[in-house]
Amino acid sequence: MPTTDAATFWNGVYSSRPAATTPNPNARLTEVVTNLPAGEALDLGCGTGGDALWLAGRGWRVTAADISTVAVERLTTLAATLGLADRVTAVQCDLSSLFPHGQFDLVSAHYLQTPLGLDRATVLRAAAHALRPQGRLLVVDHGSIAPWSWNQDPELRFPSPREVAADIDLDPATWTVDRADAPRRIATGPDGSTAEVTDHVLIIRRMS
Repeated sequence: MPTTDAATFWNGVYSSRPAATTPNPNARLTEVVTNLPAGEALDLGCGTGGDALWLAGRGWRVTAADISTVAVERLTTLAATLGLADRVTAVQCDLSSLFPHGQFDLVSAHYLQTPLGLDRATVLRAAAHALRPQGRLLVVDHGSIAPWSWNQDPELRFPSPREVAADIDLDPATWTVDRADAPRRIATGPDGSTAEVTDHVLIIRRMS
């Protein structure tokens, strides 16, 4: 595990890679959001920006947050290049100490996992509270180890979507779980190889 701070670690990760020019959105995002009306979205841990740009291209106004200034600066530049600067606001944010301001119709947290310390339950609870009525929190986690995963520990256990929901511990009078399952799909790794992987998908909707 790295001994440096999280911002330095993730800046190093993104600096070591070429800047993305056509980042793809996550499969579960497109599956869930395609039939939703456009609104305001928050993308937690936006990375190369594939999700934020896909949403913006479909009329959403997106706040894209990441701890890495490298990722944020690259996404800002790419959004401008694609003519989406008015719909994508990329912000540097350390979620361990600060949550982006605003109210949203969608908060997306795809693979918000790190080898460094992060109180995910607190972050996701804040995300649920940032939803407007009928807004959705979409949490997608790894449910299996892909051949290209950085952690190949066969004893690694992946919390189920229901366990994640229990950790967030929201009042059922205000929030409801619309989906909690573990679908499988064929994924493509950084080297172009493919493998079947499991996603843990959780959708929480704010009712009022």
